[in-house]
Amino acid sequence: MKRLLIVSTLALTLGAVTAQAGGYAGQALVKTARVTLAQATKTALKARPGKITDKELEKEAGGSGLRYSFDIKTAGVTYEVGVDAQTGKVLENAPEGKNPD
Repeated sequence: MKRLLIVSTLALTLGAVTAQAGGYAGQALVKTARVTLAQATKTALKARPGKITDKELEKEAGGSGLRYSFDIKTAGVTYEVGVDAQTGKVLENAPEGKNPD
């Protein structure tokens, strides 16, 4: 039990440090992206105005296979907006499902 608590605390601490440093999940993939996070953010907010609550760069089917994924809260509803990291095109703009990934 003590070991689980230490591992959980470490994971939470590392997550908080990453969030404070402006990091995001998948940041290591940025070297292969043509579109910057700033450009993708602007595109996502143009497609779905609101407040970004989460962001990540991930390998996912569709488009070039590399996308920025944003959770954007608008009027109490969270939408997932995907922006292709190679072309800058919006790939997804839909309410989050019951089991967000």
